[in-house]
Amino acid sequence: MLGTVPHDTGAFTQGLELVDGVLYEGTGLEGQSSLRRLDPSTGEVEQRVDLPEPLFGEGITVVDDRIWQLTWRDGVAIERDRDTLEEVRRVTYEGEGWGLCRDGGRLVMSDGTDELAFRDPTSFAETGTVAVRRDGQPVPLLNELECVDGQVWANVWQTDEVVRIDPANGQVTATVDLSGLRPADVPKTDVLNGIAAVPGTDEFLVTGKNWPTIFRVRFTR
Repeated sequence: MLGTVPHDTGAFTQGLELVDGVLYEGTGLEGQSSLRRLDPSTGEVEQRVDLPEPLFGEGITVVDDRIWQLTWRDGVAIERDRDTLEEVRRVTYEGEGWGLCRDGGRLVMSDGTDELAFRDPTSFAETGTVAVRRDGQPVPLLNELECVDGQVWANVWQTDEVVRIDPANGQVTATVDLSGLRPADVPKTDVLNGIAAVPGTDEFLVTGKNWPTIFRVRFTR
């Protein structure tokens, strides 16, 4: 662990991404879902917009001057203006929405299964899928995603593991155990979720649902 900043314990973290010195966070739960702009050095919430009920917010990712925000079982992705965080439009998709990240000219999306879907960053249309395997076995419950240097890092829901996935073939190329970061007073139901690469470094910001802390870490494999 390299450092910590405070985290709002009211934030049911679903997505985390650091871009141009701004930390964006998507949160979930019906009636509590939001998109936030945070100061990464203090954890202070500088701006927040709430999702209307009954939408349940999920993963987020920045695409140029826009932000995509998934919803869990509502079948809707919300495109937002990056400066104002206000909604620009909505598109629909089949199935559940869990995690989202940008891998070059495409988006990568998880839905809680062992598959990742690829989507067009403008239309949000699905362009392909890949099944994720570790030692030949499916890796289900893929959750929050972070795309870094052509690889996809994923939280595995209900575990303290983060896996690195090669999106070309779905193979898990590394597994990181972050159980040592879990605060002692955080219940098991408040799972590890939220991973943001720190641009220009090999470091990450990680947190969990309703955790009091965001941790700055470097993964050792």
